[in-house]
Amino acid sequence: PAENLACDEALLDFSEENGGPEILRLWEPAQYFVVVGYANKVELEVNIENCSAKQIPILRRCSGGGAVVQGPGCLNYSLVLNFTENHLLQTITQTNGFVMERHREALQTHWGTAAIIKGHTDLAVGLLKFSGNAQRRRKNFLLFHGTFLLDFKIREIEELLKMPSKQPTYREGRSHEKFLMNLRRPPEELKLLLREVWDAADQLEFVPHFAKLLGEKYSRNDWNFKF
Repeated sequence: PAENLACDEALLDFSEENGGPEILRLWEPAQYFVVVGYANKVELEVNIENCSAKQIPILRRCSGGGAVVQGPGCLNYSLVLNFTENHLLQTITQTNGFVMERHREALQTHWGTAAIIKGHTDLAVGLLKFSGNAQRRRKNFLLFHGTFLLDFKIREIEELLKMPSKQPTYREGRSHEKFLMNLRRPPEELKLLLREVWDAADQLEFVPHFAKLLGEKYSRNDWNFKF
């Protein structure tokens, strides 16, 4: 998990430093782990005792948003986009709307999923959330990454996360289990759909080294447990 978080930031840094390319990255977690947002306080958002007992890593990402649990049954995506060349990506709010509307429309068109945009960064069916998203911005490029719940054991979240300190209005204080849902679609289908949505036809031949970020940041408690 730490390597995957480091890889996201390394891709953002690489595109920022080299003027591109724009990137779509897709990956599926092989183990359970907790990720808090950049400004989260771990002790406020996470049940540290239960995570320790279950040997669940607690990590911090470089983007905002709240704490999440990930594991088998999730599909993660990462977009690195040049916002200087797209007037619809000029602000955080505009970027949220642009990316999520693309995903919402694709799910509706191809699968008939009655998805709607809720809160600031969520996709939902009715009042049940199935995708959360966050972003990090540099001078010219941004990282927009998120997760789709496909066949995830949502009940696991109850034991690992506390009720979030900040909640979208539409959550109405519901527990994780009553707030979240799975799309129940094969990950390979969603991967193909996202590649089509973002016109990601060419495979990235070079992945920047992320060992430095991993060693100095994502594998260290002074980063993961800061604040």
